[in-house]
Amino acid sequence: MRRRLLLVAALLAGCASAPPKAGGLPALRLPPAALGSTRLALTQRLSVTRLDAPDVPPQRVDMQLQLDASGLLLAGFAFSQRVLLMQWDGKDLSVQRHPMLPGEVDTDHMLRDLCLTYWPAEAVRAALPDGWRWVDTAEGQSLEQAGEARLVVRRPAANIIEIVNRAEGYRLLIESQPSEASS
Repeated sequence: MRRRLLLVAALLAGCASAPPKAGGLPALRLPPAALGSTRLALTQRLSVTRLDAPDVPPQRVDMQLQLDASGLLLAGFAFSQRVLLMQWDGKDLSVQRHPMLPGEVDTDHMLRDLCLTYWPAEAVRAALPDGWRWVDTAEGQSLEQAGEARLVVRRPAANIIEIVNRAEGYRLLIESQPSEASS
């Protein structure tokens, strides 16, 4: 069981990354109220590949995401066991972790990636620090610093989102389906 949880930790750490090194990406904690009438209830499969090891098979984890103007609820599952529960109401980030989930799994980075993926572009732009831009491109959106794309969000299909985070070294593929909670 410990080995399985370490694999899940590696996956979540891959999409969450280690603490930012110099030149890392800015933190984002956008208020759910900025979502307006957006309501999502999704079952997701996340596949993470390290950019420095593209031949290594991706790590995978299943997630449940509920998101609307009142808050975000994200639960991560591995081997039919919940390993992570994150709640964000715009003021407090509450996290419950499996005891064996290593500290490298950074929920602040996960929240940032969720904000970049699901919040409106104008809310993201308003929250970025000086020197950062959230740019619409032919391939999706790009988080740029000094004209360099540090993170790119693409939507190659209606149910697929791809995040390529060059700054922190991973590619995250998110395959989503409406969950039963959205019915």
